[in-house]
Amino acid sequence: MPILKWFPPQGQPRTFVLYKPVTTIGRALGNDVAVPSHALAETHAQVLFDGRDFNLEEVDKQGEILVNGKKKRRARLVHGDRLTLGDVELSFGIFDEPQKVARPAPSAEAAPGSPPPRAISETQLQLTNQQLAGLRKLYEFSEKLMTMKDIDHLLESMLDAVIEVTGAEKGLILLNDDAFTRDPPTPRAPEDGEPVPSTEPAPESAEAMTAGGVRIRAARNVKREALGDGPGAAISDSIVKKVIDTGRPVIVSDALSDSQFKTSESVLALRLSSVMCAPLISQGHVQGVLYVGNDRVKGLFDRGQLDVLSIFASQASLILQNALLLNALRADKEKLVAELKDRRFGEIIGSCPSMLEVFRKLQKVATTDISVLITGETGTGKELIAREIHTRSNRATGPFVVINCGAIPENLIESELFGHVKGAFTGAVASRPGKFQVASGGTLFLDEIGELPLNLQVKLLRALQERVVFRVGDSKPEKVDIRVVAATNRVLEEEIRAGRFREDLYYRLNVVNIYLPPLRERGDDVLIIAKALLSKHAEELGSHVQGFTPQALAAIKKAQWPGNIRQLENRIKKALVLCDKSLLAPEDLDLGKEAESPILPLEKAKEEFQRKYVLEVLERNNGNRTQTARDLGVDPRTIFRYLEREANPPPPGGVKAADE
Repeated sequence: MPILKWFPPQGQPRTFVLYKPVTTIGRALGNDVAVPSHALAETHAQVLFDGRDFNLEEVDKQGEILVNGKKKRRARLVHGDRLTLGDVELSFGIFDEPQKVARPAPSAEAAPGSPPPRAISETQLQLTNQQLAGLRKLYEFSEKLMTMKDIDHLLESMLDAVIEVTGAEKGLILLNDDAFTRDPPTPRAPEDGEPVPSTEPAPESAEAMTAGGVRIRAARNVKREALGDGPGAAISDSIVKKVIDTGRPVIVSDALSDSQFKTSESVLALRLSSVMCAPLISQGHVQGVLYVGNDRVKGLFDRGQLDVLSIFASQASLILQNALLLNALRADKEKLVAELKDRRFGEIIGSCPSMLEVFRKLQKVATTDISVLITGETGTGKELIAREIHTRSNRATGPFVVINCGAIPENLIESELFGHVKGAFTGAVASRPGKFQVASGGTLFLDEIGELPLNLQVKLLRALQERVVFRVGDSKPEKVDIRVVAATNRVLEEEIRAGRFREDLYYRLNVVNIYLPPLRERGDDVLIIAKALLSKHAEELGSHVQGFTPQALAAIKKAQWPGNIRQLENRIKKALVLCDKSLLAPEDLDLGKEAESPILPLEKAKEEFQRKYVLEVLERNNGNRTQTARDLGVDPRTIFRYLEREANPPPPGGVKAADE
């Protein structure tokens, strides 16, 4: 049996059995391992059993933990590990070896009439060895968990181990209908006399659902064979009912003579002898039972074997819980793959109305050679859209060349775009083609086009119109065959009004405009994108994280994400590296209450909406305030009142059709 052994400063070591999934260690009396030492915190650490390994974790961040002399916050325990918590010395063992106590020879110096020294009897030693054999079998079974993944094989292997240890004739695992669901209901135990699966001459299949709401999930005999239909798979429904009702294990040495069960119809019908039955408990609810029996031998089982069976039952509960989690994660992954199939457009994920409009436009313009301007906030995926346009175009076999107009010094941009000849400027030791020449036959993507200096905008306009470029320092024209896609996070109309961007270049680039909505306006797309990013980067980074908690998904959807997909991706990468849990929580993504959009009073929210709507209509009318008032059905003075509150109101436009 797995144990922790405490070595006090004085006296004999004290042993604590680790029979629970979570064992707490500290100086408070409520701990499973309570050690009276002021060097320990109230609850200093805990030992977690995950169905395969025992792991030591800190509970109090101020508490010091040493494993084999090395400071740790979390560690996987192996047999023989020495633990130091504060000034408390402990050791971990998978099983406790029985003490070998020899029967002492009579001493001539013993006082007359004094009792003989206490010795371990042969019966006690045999009992201890039986328990040790059972616990070693449990340890061997735990090792098998590392290689077995199919739950049915796991349960069958466990039943074979239980039967071998206890000497039982058969073993069965029974589960209620909703066993190990996320919100388990209280199971209904079968009424006395109800078959589990049946006590009639023609019993139901062991896999069939019974009237009592439980079914046999696994059934094995001493020959390591599955029990099929027939009397061999029939068990006592009254004993099962007792265990489900009380949540406690039951041992019956001779069922026909037992005062509690001798009148049970199932016991009489099956003529049962030795039976042990232990509950399978998860989240405080009995989900089913582990049942072993021998109908030929009376008095086969003892209390020590019942303890071993209870530990195996706890193991079965953990196996089923882990299997549920794995199945849920596999189902989530399959669902994600299906959703991505429906929501993916090439490498782009999205199914909200605004993104469907983006896909519609993209599909239509991709096969043409017209210029496309992609607009939207930073981090919305403009380069991904540009790549998809290139991939779906007739130029897909040609190069896709990217140049970031905002990342290159002003004195080098012309050379980067059009190339240069040897000696054109200091440092030009050889002729070099520009991005226009490199992209010939393919697509040139001009990212952050709004950052381009005015003097180069003229040269770019000429190159786009004539499809001819001149290298720096050369007067010889070079023809280029390219398609230009540009992108910016700036509002180019405002840049034109401010004199920072040429209007003629704007119209040359903006033949078709594709606007990418920010992440906060894409509804459930943000959840699908988050799951896809987690799946991608978890594999790249070798992280054990499997998904998000429901709270994290809710926080992701509520967050504003000013940096859009780029910000979301960076948060997920950071969490994958730093998180030690299998599911990411809101705090792992730095999503607290402050990340949520503020709740405004209704009047203020209404006022904010009206302000934005007035400005939007005013922009559509090119600043014509009279026409805007007419379209909105309000007095022109209302429009002026809204504009008075703006720090940078749009300039007024001319009077439109109604005044002509």
